[in-house]
Amino acid sequence: MKTKNQLALAPWIFTIGFFVLWEIVCRVLKVSSFILPAPSTILLAVWEYRTQLAYHAMHTLWMTLAGFGLAVAFGLLLGMVLGSSRLINAGSYPLLVGFNSIPKVAVVPILVFWFGVGWVPPVMTAFLISFFPIVVNVATGISTVEPEMEDVLRALGASKRDIVLKVGVPRAMPYFFGSLKVGITLAYVGSVIGEQNASNVGIGNLLTRASAAFEVPLVWAALLVLAVLGVVMYAITAYVERSMTGWAQRSQMAA
Repeated sequence: MKTKNQLALAPWIFTIGFFVLWEIVCRVLKVSSFILPAPSTILLAVWEYRTQLAYHAMHTLWMTLAGFGLAVAFGLLLGMVLGSSRLINAGSYPLLVGFNSIPKVAVVPILVFWFGVGWVPPVMTAFLISFFPIVVNVATGISTVEPEMEDVLRALGASKRDIVLKVGVPRAMPYFFGSLKVGITLAYVGSVIGEQNASNVGIGNLLTRASAAFEVPLVWAALLVLAVLGVVMYAITAYVERSMTGWAQRSQMAA
């Protein structure tokens, strides 16, 4: 059985090992920095452009969190409605699936027509791209309440609302937090797509300008910053999940 210390050190060991291997491959094969910069070159670029990266990263962070917050609020609400009604669930799923199948990069021009260039398109893109997993997982969690349990609760005088709020929602929490861990990474994808096409600030805008100027180390530095932001937000979400749904983690593997 793996100890807690081993589990805590594993992410660091694997990450450091990955970057060390990357560095060795670049140096041994003498890969051009224009093709694939070594991690040391990328870190130097992060330090060189630290002010610029920090400025754009903060804009990307708040636009991502704004879109993700909207996705959580509306996704939880709509998921509760879908999970508590088979009729609404069956009727609305074709619309949800069809809309989710549309590439969000194709929606950005429409958002620009509606809201203009600025912070709204990235926020809305982050919302749209992270909304669907939350809805589906919450609806799935609520709909898994056993019919026998519902019958017993009704016999005890519980209303449909009581069953959904007091049994269905707690039952859906592991599904909900699982979708949040997926949704927060998707929200970063959405905000960057929006920034690349409809914003003057943010990591996405910085990537577009750096690519146009062939500043390859800056491109990789921006990607590294974006990856760090995603990992941090994922870790925060996972911590909240363990704090609130530890009862659902029944095995050592799940913990």
